[in-house]
Amino acid sequence: MAEEVQKIAVTINGTLHQGEVPADLSLLDWLQEDLGLTGTKFCCGIGVCRACTVADQPGAESPLVPIVACSTPAVELDGHRITTVEGLGSPAQLSRLQQAFLTHFAFQCGYCTPGFLMAAHILIERLRKAPVAREQIDAAIAEACGAHICRCTGYVRYHAAIKAVVLAELGLAP
Repeated sequence: MAEEVQKIAVTINGTLHQGEVPADLSLLDWLQEDLGLTGTKFCCGIGVCRACTVADQPGAESPLVPIVACSTPAVELDGHRITTVEGLGSPAQLSRLQQAFLTHFAFQCGYCTPGFLMAAHILIERLRKAPVAREQIDAAIAEACGAHICRCTGYVRYHAAIKAVVLAELGLAP
């Protein structure tokens, strides 16, 4: 029996990727195995830990939303824009968020870090469109990252790094 495939076109980190993918192929497997983007991590395999979080923009005017790449079929993302951790910066030029994670020693083993980075990136993009009062920053960070699991208990430093970036950018939390 032939494997069912579907044509898709997805923009990932600003580059359009077109082709046929198996109907049951996860976004994570497509990113890692076919596109060579290995920054998004596989952990629990059922989307609970959120280590595999990427940013999805379903339409040109849509806000970014977090999705778990391990359990999202790639075929469901036809026409979407996806940002992975590789889209935030490069080893030669880290994003402000990536640098803040380093400065605050926000991770221990680092396995869950890409998911936290993507959740924080989505939060910051949301705050650029709809700022929150300074006293609401902690709650906004908790809402954005609260479901993410860090097995090394690095939550406090992740929170501090994200808060530092939010406070450093004018207009996010007036």
